[in-house]
Amino acid sequence: MKSEAFGVLLMAYGTPQTLDEVEAYYTHIRRGRKPTEEQLQELISRYEAIGGLSPLLAITNRQAQGVERLLRQLDPEREYRVYIGMKHASPFIEEAVRTMAEEGIRQAIGLVLAPHYSVMSVGSYMESAQAAIEKWNGPEITFIKQWHLVPPFIEAIATRLREALHAFPEGERAQVPVIFTAHSLPERILKMDDPYVEQLRETAAAVAEKVGHARWQCGWQSAGRTPEPWLGPDILDLLKQLYTEGTRSAVICPIGFVSDHLEILYDIDIECQALAKRLGMNVVRTRSLNADEDFLKALTATILQYVKRGSNEL
Repeated sequence: MKSEAFGVLLMAYGTPQTLDEVEAYYTHIRRGRKPTEEQLQELISRYEAIGGLSPLLAITNRQAQGVERLLRQLDPEREYRVYIGMKHASPFIEEAVRTMAEEGIRQAIGLVLAPHYSVMSVGSYMESAQAAIEKWNGPEITFIKQWHLVPPFIEAIATRLREALHAFPEGERAQVPVIFTAHSLPERILKMDDPYVEQLRETAAAVAEKVGHARWQCGWQSAGRTPEPWLGPDILDLLKQLYTEGTRSAVICPIGFVSDHLEILYDIDIECQALAKRLGMNVVRTRSLNADEDFLKALTATILQYVKRGSNEL
């Protein structure tokens, strides 16, 4: 006989589902401040450049379905239900927590689909979920704060990096620079003893060691347009620097992201590639994890580690 259902809350950033929702989406990100008409049109043009919509929600749904399937296969004595909650778009985190409470979920694990912890990123998702828990009187959710060194996650990234490096002649691969990227955050996190920057470096080092590639560095992308300084160097500046140094090839490995979305499909595939074309560089991006089976297994292993250990926080 199975025990009562155990919930899993997968959280992601969110995305507008139509171009008409772009303004409300970015107003939510900006905490109620609407973008200017110029900002709005630029944002809409970016979505139009990638086909009109970001695939993030559809990919997150497939990730949730895959994780639920694997959890039930690997732990058939327990009933698992996986829910998704978005930070800035429907289904919002609060909506997901409310549904969990209404469906009788009493215990659950929460995992943000971003491997590196920062109080300004993953921490804010956890705060949103906790506020919803208090509002709806449950369920009790244990949060996995980071999973940036989980072995199957490292192996999944390493697999994709090997593939990307094979786009270059065998005799040249060892000298191709690999740039590991994540979403930039305001520089003030450096004064907060925040682990975000160090965790990115730890993931990059683990992947590079797994692949056996010595030439790599970390960079940042998709910085917000605010007056305060953001983490750097920016990926565009790094590409220019490599060109100035005489390098004409590079691999971009965005280890801070797990799905194709605007920051991948526009910021890297369009913006970085446009710069590379102007410079005469050959720049290759590693393919995203999305809902691939090896990544689903990495997420499932992370969740089951919690279930087996029964710890209060990982």
